Amino acid sequence: MKKWVKLSFSLLIVSILIFSLGACSKKESLKKVRVAEVTRSVFYTPQYVALEKGFFKDEGLDVELKTTAGGDKTMTTLLSNGADVALVGSETSIYVYAQGAEDPVINFAQLTRTDGTFLVSRDKIDNFSWDQLKGSTFLGQRKGGMPQMVGEFVIKDNGIDPHKDLNLIQNIDFANVANAFASGTGDYVQLFEPTASVFEKEGKGHIIASFGEESGSVPYTDYMAKESYIKDNSETLEKFVRAVYKAAKWIEENDSKEVAKVVQPFFENIDLDILATSIERYQKQGSFGTDLILNEEGWNRLQDIMEEAGELPKRVDYKTLVNTSIAEKALNNK
Repeated sequence: MKKWVKLSFSLLIVSILIFSLGACSKKESLKKVRVAEVTRSVFYTPQYVALEKGFFKDEGLDVELKTTAGGDKTMTTLLSNGADVALVGSETSIYVYAQGAEDPVINFAQLTRTDGTFLVSRDKIDNFSWDQLKGSTFLGQRKGGMPQMVGEFVIKDNGIDPHKDLNLIQNIDFANVANAFASGTGDYVQLFEPTASVFEKEGKGHIIASFGEESGSVPYTDYMAKESYIKDNSETLEKFVRAVYKAAKWIEENDSKEVAKVVQPFFENIDLDILATSIERYQKQGSFGTDLILNEEGWNRLQDIMEEAGELPKRVDYKTLVNTSIAEKALNNK
């Protein structure tokens, strides 16, 4: 009897060791991909779903995510090899290319397809019309960034010259715009979710318009990597895109409350109902697209918006900075 107990115990120990070694081996076999995101926002919900639901791990990837506030910081992180992939406004790849980069940054997948900001007023306005902005102090986003350029594009499209008809403030760092408005700067501000909904709930502001609805489809935030990294890691990036695609499809098939529960670990200080409201806003205006391919029409529209804002250094051919083969392969082999 004692021999049987000893044998059983030994077998149990061996089994545990085999299982542990197998688990370690599986973890070690995961390919690490370091991602730098331009900000932490509900706008990037598909990315967080892919992380939380294990879609990246299912593809054999260990994705390490860090937030690098602002497009300039995100691009610097990518160029200095502090990240393998950047999630940032597609305009940044044009800026880098115009500076003569030997290893240009290439857009390989489009995550969001509308502007993600909302117009928030300090006072409640029941029947807002864009001409009410005239003469007001408008707290805008950083000059040369997608929020600022699309915001000005929309304002101009509504018959207002942002530089003549508004007291336009653009010298506040991206990460501090919301705090500046909360502390009393400006009559209107351009904010992402969930900050816009939080302000509304706390009585600090009121959402009165969506820049995403007003501007229509535009390649707003893309995944990009240096050309050299793409050349050496195309299969890894294909797996990466496939995981994000699975997440986008999952969001499409579930309501905002269910999605909010999944991504809440990334927004621990935000109430679940606020998260759900924010996600629903983006769902309704089509910000989360399942087609992760940046098309030529969108690329040209992006440059039109940059040109209108006076921020386009030079027009860049679509095929020079956009690689669709990775996303196409990922979607065809899903």
